[in-house]
Amino acid sequence: MNRQYMLTLLVLLPISLAAQSRWSLKSCIEYGLKNNRSNAVYANEKRIADAKAKEALAAYLPVVSINSTLDNNLKVQQTVIPAGIFSPNDIRVAFTKKINTNHVARLDQVLFDQSLITGLKSNKYNIQQAELNERGNKERIIYNISNTFANIFVYREQRSLYRTNLESYRAQKDIIALQVNKGTVLQKNLDKVTVDYNNTLSQLRVSESNLALAENQLKYEMGYPMEKVLVIDSISAAREFTKLPASRGEKKTFLAGNRADYTLSEVNAKLLEIDQGRIRAGSLPRLTAYAQYGAVGFGDQVGPAFSTLSPYSAIGLKLTIPVFDYFKRNAQYKQAKLKRLNALENLKIDQDTYALEYQEALAKVLNEQTNMDNNRRNALLAKSVFDTTNLQFSKGITDLTDWLNAQNSLKEAQNNYLISLYAFFQARVEVEKAAGTLTTFYNSLSN
Repeated sequence: MNRQYMLTLLVLLPISLAAQSRWSLKSCIEYGLKNNRSNAVYANEKRIADAKAKEALAAYLPVVSINSTLDNNLKVQQTVIPAGIFSPNDIRVAFTKKINTNHVARLDQVLFDQSLITGLKSNKYNIQQAELNERGNKERIIYNISNTFANIFVYREQRSLYRTNLESYRAQKDIIALQVNKGTVLQKNLDKVTVDYNNTLSQLRVSESNLALAENQLKYEMGYPMEKVLVIDSISAAREFTKLPASRGEKKTFLAGNRADYTLSEVNAKLLEIDQGRIRAGSLPRLTAYAQYGAVGFGDQVGPAFSTLSPYSAIGLKLTIPVFDYFKRNAQYKQAKLKRLNALENLKIDQDTYALEYQEALAKVLNEQTNMDNNRRNALLAKSVFDTTNLQFSKGITDLTDWLNAQNSLKEAQNNYLISLYAFFQARVEVEKAAGTLTTFYNSLSN
């Protein structure tokens, strides 16, 4: 079926093979996967996820800090020793000097913090999330390049058809012009052909403009320099697009897990579950150990405050027990719980939605192939009718009206075929997108 289709396609829509020998669909996608500018963004997102994992782990590692202070007590504070202790009168005394220095090194180590332990579980899912976003970006690149590639193919075929039709009108216009000069036909016959010739010429220019825009769009999707020429092999792409999905010939079960967006939603649900557990664990005691070593100095000048240091050290444990934050934490917990429940419900909705999308895409691609085959046969039939009418007109058996009608019917049949051809190509890619197998589709392409 595909071989017969391709042979007919090449006969019906002639293309210059010499001008298209370099870039296949697969090579365009391969280039795009490496050079599309969005790749850098998602690669950085992966690095951010790795950094977040290290940040979360660091919260459970020792923290060492060194602090040094220098105080200039412009007015030294005095303390009063009440009368009767050392003297019958109050004694005013300062327990510091004008210049004070304090230097301390401190180590803190979390011994137990359930909220941190629970939060560490999110590291794996944050990395998965970044990887899935990167995968989704690659699938978008494959999808966009494939659609644009198909667009270029159709515009090239359209341009080829318009050129062929234009030559037919030009040849016929020249013949009728000679007949008008001889007085054997009326001027209105030449005017009819000229109008169709001019219309076709305008359509050709629009087609060429659309083709140029599509080629620039392909360069953009690939990350290819706009100023460079990109010569693509669109015939090989036609062969690739005409390969029907494997599910046409066999019963295939749809798996929502194949889709990156569904798996990403699963990961988000897991993260919400961890967040819920982290909030609950925040109500548990937190135990921290610490050790510190320091030295203090006093003096009326800066020098003595540094030269007469008195060392000190301490080790200890710090137990923090949340007592009066129940209402705030309970409200946060309820919010996190409801968010997780909504995420799980949305997963069920997404599974049904994606399954429906796949079935609709599969039905559409089969329907579009039927339309394409019918329109192809109609185009071949219209071509046969035009060839016969053209021969009859050259022999004077039929008139110009029949020739113009046959030519217009051929143009309409060809346009319908091109429209259905592009619709089939687009539906073909939509099936892979709906099934979550765009990467598999790319890997199956031939170079």
